[in-house]
Amino acid sequence: MTTLVTFDNRSDIPFYRQIYDGYRAAILSGRLRPGERLPSTRALATELNISRLPVVNAFEQLLHEGYIEGRAGSGTYVKDSIPDELARPAAALPETAAAPLRPAPPHLGPFRVSLPALDRFPLRLWSRLVSKHARQLTIEQMAYGDAAGHAPLRRAVADYLRTSRAVHCEASEVLIVSGSQMALQICALALLGRGKTVCIEEPGYPGARDALAGTGARIVPVPVDGEGIIVDEIGRKVRAVYVTPSHQYPLGMSMSASRRLALLEWARRSGAWIIEDDYDSEYRYASRPLGALQGMDTASRVIYIGTFSRVLFPSLRLGYVVVPRDLMDSFVRHRESIDLFSPLLEQLVVTEFLTEGHFGRHLRRMRALYEKRRDALVRGLREHAGGLVPHNIDAGLHIAAFLPDGMDDRKVVQEAAQRGLDAIALSSCYAGPHAKSGLVLGFGGASERRIAMACRNLGEVLGASPSRLRVFA
Repeated sequence: MTTLVTFDNRSDIPFYRQIYDGYRAAILSGRLRPGERLPSTRALATELNISRLPVVNAFEQLLHEGYIEGRAGSGTYVKDSIPDELARPAAALPETAAAPLRPAPPHLGPFRVSLPALDRFPLRLWSRLVSKHARQLTIEQMAYGDAAGHAPLRRAVADYLRTSRAVHCEASEVLIVSGSQMALQICALALLGRGKTVCIEEPGYPGARDALAGTGARIVPVPVDGEGIIVDEIGRKVRAVYVTPSHQYPLGMSMSASRRLALLEWARRSGAWIIEDDYDSEYRYASRPLGALQGMDTASRVIYIGTFSRVLFPSLRLGYVVVPRDLMDSFVRHRESIDLFSPLLEQLVVTEFLTEGHFGRHLRRMRALYEKRRDALVRGLREHAGGLVPHNIDAGLHIAAFLPDGMDDRKVVQEAAQRGLDAIALSSCYAGPHAKSGLVLGFGGASERRIAMACRNLGEVLGASPSRLRVFA
């Protein structure tokens, strides 16, 4: 059966992708016939002399795309019917030619950061709400929408933020956007410009760095410590500062109360703006979720950003910004210049999801689930990857872990990708030259079993041929 896989352990193509490509080509060309049984993932991994996880990832992708199916108590088989647009008779292909391959979707393997538990999303309920609102769309709702967002959704978001995040806002101050990345782009357009200075946390979120630099602004990294961004290190003539106070990205600490007050006082005194990214504050395991920095602001200097991507699902592409009143017209104008308005059908569905209590119930279920997955990751690292030192594990959907001195985290990430693991190099989160080596590991999107397998594989990466992973290797 391994003849189906042109397997090269020296290739830059990850193992899971080589397996996926080989089996998909065999199915499309007719070398694997409908109803034919596939080997077990364990047997194939043994035969290829690799870990099991890349095989599991490849088979899950084939299952997701409709090429194979699992039969309870029997095994895995090629599906009896392949989607029409993919099916192509073997006779129509040259004997030596492989079937044309489409690029595989982005890999969603273990450790993928910012990925929620899509396997536990209430899809049946969501589908029912989508169907309901699609059937009830009026002619007016099918036309152009409000750039600021659907009014009932703005009210629902304001209600949620007041009660759950201690944010001071009214519906008129809520702007609906297509995710937090758009929110950052609007902040850049409305507040910054060529030569203006914006400070970011060091280390920090690379996506924010890129978005805020889009208008030609000058990006200045400011170091963080155990209490958050070091306010005394913020320079003069700064237009804005970007922070993640509830769960610092990527290191995970929460900004202390004294540091929050110092930052707010700096913004008031300087006439500068604070951009607060509250990206996954709903998930805190050691205590109740912390209130937002914006709720402590008495001078209206904080612009608050949130998203549904991490609490519902990323492809929804809906987020929100709480904007001080004096800036709202400018923010709406720039939001409209980007893509006019967010799709209304999704706004209608999210509105009902919020107002009927589904959102709150989903968060409670997910908080318990993510705590178990977090525990599985910490346990797996301790048992299989003792060289990694986890840092701040009390909140969020990822943890950062430091590597031993001299180990190149980018090389570790490359080796891990060969095994289907989606870690991020901690050094990529630094804008300055003094980057620390480590890994950013997500745990939200994988089951406890897959996390345990992934930790074993990561341990093998760290333990095999260490000289390949050294900084100067």
